[in-house]
Amino acid sequence: MGKRDTRFSYANPIAMARARGPRPSDGPTIQDYLNRPRPSWEELKQLKEQKSKKGSSSLAAWEEQMNEKFREDLKKHRDKVLASQEGQGSSSSSLSHKKKKEKKKSKKKKKAR
Repeated sequence: MGKRDTRFSYANPIAMARARGPRPSDGPTIQDYLNRPRPSWEELKQLKEQKSKKGSSSLAAWEEQMNEKFREDLKKHRDKVLASQEGQGSSSSSLSHKKKKEKKKSKKKKKAR
């Protein structure tokens, strides 16, 4: 490697960049971003409500129809269970209690194997 030519002064690029000062930014600064206008909490709630109201009307109708069917099925089943309980009286509760005990015993036997 040869020696540097000393007839011209050496310009340190880092020192020159510092002397020029900070580069002007092209886009918005962080402070601009933080100070941007934002919606209030109430406005956000309103926007959320508007978006939730835009749901499909046919889907809502189908869901309502399914709810009605489910209610009817529940009512039929409830009436059926109540009628069977009234017909059997207290013996049904003792039978179900015995069945539960039998199931517990069978589970214990399976675990022991």
